[in-house]
Amino acid sequence: MWSDGLLGEAHAARDDVAATLRHLGVPGHLVLTGASSVVGALTKGDVDLHLRVDAGGFTAAVALLEETYPAASLDAWADTLAVFEVPRPRPTGLAVTPVGSAHDRRFRATWRALRREPRLLAEYNALKRTAFGTAEYEELKSAFFTAIVERSGDS
Repeated sequence: MWSDGLLGEAHAARDDVAATLRHLGVPGHLVLTGASSVVGALTKGDVDLHLRVDAGGFTAAVALLEETYPAASLDAWADTLAVFEVPRPRPTGLAVTPVGSAHDRRFRATWRALRREPRLLAEYNALKRTAFGTAEYEELKSAFFTAIVERSGDS
């Protein structure tokens, strides 16, 4: 599916989650990320959100979120990354990172580059077309994103 048909719903999800976070007193800056944040990107049809919190508030923010949202992608959790599932009609994930951490820089650098550089977006879409659903997809996507981050100097 193309992201273009998902943008309105993705922005609504971001706005709804931002309101919930304010209500809960969870600090930070919530942004739309992932393929649904890039016009012209192929997406599996989910919405990805990224909550950037001050490093000193990361643990407290994660604790508040654990009371509200189910933990997701536990194999991806790290000292600077927590992932939650946001119950919505369309699958929605919420990644939480401390500002300036490696995970934060990776999210920002990759999706910013895909929004700004049509050649990279074409490569991403080709990767999605040829490898999505295969055992190698996540590894290939990770290597592609690592190359973007290294090239940006944001590693």
